[in-house]
Amino acid sequence: MTTIDWSTIDTVLLDMDGTLLDRRFDDHFWLEHVPARWAVRHGTTVEHARTHLYALFKSQENTLNWTDLDYWSDRLNLDIPRLKQEVGHLIAVHPFVVDFLLFLKQHHKAVWLVTNAHSKTLDLKMKTTRIGPYFDGAISAHQVGLPKEDDRFWGALQRFIRYDPARTMLGEDSETNLGTAERYGIGYLVYISRFSSLIPPAASQRFTSIEFFSTLIPAPGEMTVTVSRG
Repeated sequence: MTTIDWSTIDTVLLDMDGTLLDRRFDDHFWLEHVPARWAVRHGTTVEHARTHLYALFKSQENTLNWTDLDYWSDRLNLDIPRLKQEVGHLIAVHPFVVDFLLFLKQHHKAVWLVTNAHSKTLDLKMKTTRIGPYFDGAISAHQVGLPKEDDRFWGALQRFIRYDPARTMLGEDSETNLGTAERYGIGYLVYISRFSSLIPPAASQRFTSIEFFSTLIPAPGEMTVTVSRG
C-alpha cells in the first residue's frame, strides 16, 4: 500500500493519451483507420497494409517521430490530421478525470499536461474534450526536443516548468515513462491501468496503480489517500 499525502505535493504532471483520455481512439486510429485508408490509396488489402504499417510504426517507437503527424503524413502520403478528424467522435475523457482536476485546482496545485503527442493532436483533443482550462499549461515532447522515454526528458522539462521533483506527482499509462521519471527523482509515480475502455486493466508490478483518478481524491476534510501498490 502507498499513502499519498497531498500536503507534500506541489506539482502534478499528467500524461494525455491513455491517462486522461481513453486510448481507444488512438488504438483504433493507428491500428484500423490508417491501414484502411492506406490500403485504399495503394490498391491493396487491409491485411497487407497492417503488416506493412505496423512494421513502420514499430521502427519509430521511443522517438519523436512516433507521434509526429507531419512525419507520418509525409511517410505514408496521407493527410493524418484530416484522418484523425474523421474518427474524432471516439475521443473521450476517462471517468472521474474532471473531478480529479477540480480537486487539484481547489487545493492550489500546479497542474501541467505533459505529453508526447504532436501539437496538432493536442489541439484537436483539447478542442474536443474542453479540459484545457483545468491546466496551468501543456507541454509537448516536441517542444522539449526529447520523448518522455528518454532519461534526459525530465531535466529538460525544467526549461518549461520549474518544479521540485521530490514534491511532484506524475500520472502515466506508460511504465517506461514512469521509469525515466523515477530515475530523475520524481517523488510520486502513479500508473493508470485502465488506459483503454476496451482492454481489461492490469496493475503494474513496479508502480502504484489506479483504474480511476477518483482513487486519488481524499475524503472531505482529509489530505491523504492510501492506494494499493501494484
